[in-house]
Amino acid sequence: MNRAVFHIRLKDFELQAERILDPALRTRPIAIISSNRQGGTIVALSNEARQEGLFRGLSVSLVRKMSTPTLLLPYNSSLYARLNGYVYSTVTRFTPVVEPAAYGQYFLDMSGMERVYRDPRQTGFNITRQVQDKTSLSGVVGISPNKLVSSISTAVVPNLIHRVAAGDEPKFLAPLPTPVLPTSRERAVRRILDFLFLEQVHQIQAVADRPTEAATLFGNYTRKLTNEARGLDTSLVQPPSLLKHILEQTVLPSDTNDIDLLRAVVRNLAEQVAFKLRKRGQIARRIAVEVHYTDGLKNNRVSRLGANDDAAVTATCFHLFDQANYRRNRIRTVLINASDLRYYARQLDLFAGGDPRDRVLSGALDKVRKKYGFDSVGIAGQGQSGGKRLEIGKLTGQPVTPIRAA
Repeated sequence: MNRAVFHIRLKDFELQAERILDPALRTRPIAIISSNRQGGTIVALSNEARQEGLFRGLSVSLVRKMSTPTLLLPYNSSLYARLNGYVYSTVTRFTPVVEPAAYGQYFLDMSGMERVYRDPRQTGFNITRQVQDKTSLSGVVGISPNKLVSSISTAVVPNLIHRVAAGDEPKFLAPLPTPVLPTSRERAVRRILDFLFLEQVHQIQAVADRPTEAATLFGNYTRKLTNEARGLDTSLVQPPSLLKHILEQTVLPSDTNDIDLLRAVVRNLAEQVAFKLRKRGQIARRIAVEVHYTDGLKNNRVSRLGANDDAAVTATCFHLFDQANYRRNRIRTVLINASDLRYYARQLDLFAGGDPRDRVLSGALDKVRKKYGFDSVGIAGQGQSGGKRLEIGKLTGQPVTPIRAA
């Protein structure tokens, strides 16, 4: 059976979302910024804004000093998340195996569906047309035997539908610039490529044909870079329930170093991770808490989980956050990433650790959240973060009803 992987890319997803919400913005130069504070940066911008001299990564303080008519819009994560979920439910009607990669990007595994959808190009056209009819969002589709080549094609080819046949992957990649390969962006690899003036993929392919020289140049990255240059990728399209990691993050409306509010954010993210772990019957052997500061620096700490109830996950995340947040600068983003997931079957211990009420309470909360949504109820924190628990509703856009454990 030949593999067929579709990659749908709704280009400038955030901009399209804002212009759908307010049609008056369709002809105006607009830029979406990470924060209204002086340390905020541009994360997306329209063509009209580019013509004004703006670009991604430009600081908000510099933009405000420029005489530009560009409208600065705050990053509306709740709007993008809701619209992204609606598009996801639309594309799952074509195949049950859909992996959301990022806002406005989706991988579809169409392998073995030739009898249902005989023409891949027509199928790609039907998908984009249905998404546009239901959401007014436009996009492009890349079709190839694997995720790597499909995602690269949507990034570099402007055509609505582009298909790379099996066996043509090296030919398709050869004239492209080297940064299209994920491994080429690694700092050590980038230095070698720049030093040797390897600017196109076909030059990396030529080096890869000489394994000894390639290993000398790229070391541990040789095999991965060689496979990418040849268009080889064996990674599977995995729906959210089977992804190898669980990632939750919050971009704060305004940068802050209010420790009470930050701990409330960490609690909310930790409870989301714990809820998803229990739904999947898994536990994370590796959990990382990462903080991004207003000046662009970031720091993280890593540990492992011994249980997947709310109390255990929250306590671990609090400990990691306290270690990671060693600076006095304001924080813009808090991120929790649970990986190395294993199936978790809790056995009865002769000397049971922890409080069994935590597991019972987590199970009771799961029933409510599965019926009414995660943000419908939460534990009222004790200590410093307790007074800020209700403020999470402002970040998620949902009211939160706090309860206190007995």
